Amino acid sequence: MDRSDIDSALRRLDMRQGHFLRKTPLWKLSGADVGVDCAEVWLKLEHLQVGGSFKARGMMNRLLANTIPASGVVIASGGNAGIATAAAAQALGVRCEVFVPTSSPEAKRARLRDLGAEVVVTGAAYAQAFEACMARQQATGALLTHAYDQPEVLAGAGTLAAEIEAQDGVPDSVLVSVGGGGLIGGIAAWFEQRSRVVALEPERAPTLHSARQAGEPVDVAVGGIAADSLGAKRIGQLGWEVTQRHVQDALLLSDEAILAAQRWLWKELRLAVEPGAALGLAALQTGAYRPRADEKVALILCGGNVDPATLT
Repeated sequence: MDRSDIDSALRRLDMRQGHFLRKTPLWKLSGADVGVDCAEVWLKLEHLQVGGSFKARGMMNRLLANTIPASGVVIASGGNAGIATAAAAQALGVRCEVFVPTSSPEAKRARLRDLGAEVVVTGAAYAQAFEACMARQQATGALLTHAYDQPEVLAGAGTLAAEIEAQDGVPDSVLVSVGGGGLIGGIAAWFEQRSRVVALEPERAPTLHSARQAGEPVDVAVGGIAADSLGAKRIGQLGWEVTQRHVQDALLLSDEAILAAQRWLWKELRLAVEPGAALGLAALQTGAYRPRADEKVALILCGGNVDPATLT
C-alpha cells in the first residue's frame, strides 16, 4: 500500500464517479482560535462528505474496482462504513446489506435504511456483527466491503490526504483518529515522511497502541464514547503495516477529553461531529500532543453522523 495505489484511486474516482464524492472544505484557523500555542490549525471538514464521513472515499473505490454480483454488496459496520457503502451502492444501483452491532446508534441505523440498505442488527460489538456478515457473504456470494482492511478502502481514504495537499500544501503534522486503521493507513501512505502523522485512540479502544506493545496486531476490549466509529477489535493488517513504516506517535485520550472537545467544536464553531472526530482537538487541548510554536497542524474531522441532541 503506497502512493501509487492512492493515485490509482484518485483517477478511478475522478473518471467514473467524480460527481459522487465532495471536495470537503479545509478551514484554516490560528492556533489562538482554538486555544493552542501553534501557528495554524487546519480543520479538514470531512464530516461534510457524502454519507457523513471519510468512509465514502474508500467504499466507492472498493465498489468501482470490482465486479459487483447480482447479490450486491455486504458489510459489517459500527455505522459509518455501512452508511458509506449504502450511499455508494445506491449511487450505482446495486443491492446493499449492512450488519451492525446492537451498540450502533439508532440515528445511524435510520440513515442506513433511508439509503435503501437492508439492516441486520446482531451481536454486542463489531466483531460479532462481522462474523454474521462473513457467514452471509459466503451464503450469497455478495461483494464484501470491509470497514477498514482492504487495499481499495485504504487507498480511497488516502485521497483525503491528497486533497489536503492540493488545497493548501503539506501540513507539518496531521492528527488522525484510529479505529481499524483504514484512515491513518491511507493518510500516512500519502504523506509518508513529509508530514508527522500522529495516531490518536480512545483509552477504551487502543487497537494500535496495544499492537505496538505486543509487537503485532492483537485483540482488545472495546468500549467508551467513541466505540461506534472507533470500535474495531484489532488494528487491520494493512493499517498496521503502513503505520509501522510512517507513524511514530500513538497517543491515548480519555472519554472525558474527547467529549469536551466534541462539545467545544459545537459550542464555539458550530461543527456537529461525532466523538470519533474530536480526538485531534482533544489531543491539542489536553496537551497530549504539543505542537511547535511555528507548526501547522491538520485535524481530520472524520465523521458527523451524530444526533444533534447529544451535543447540548
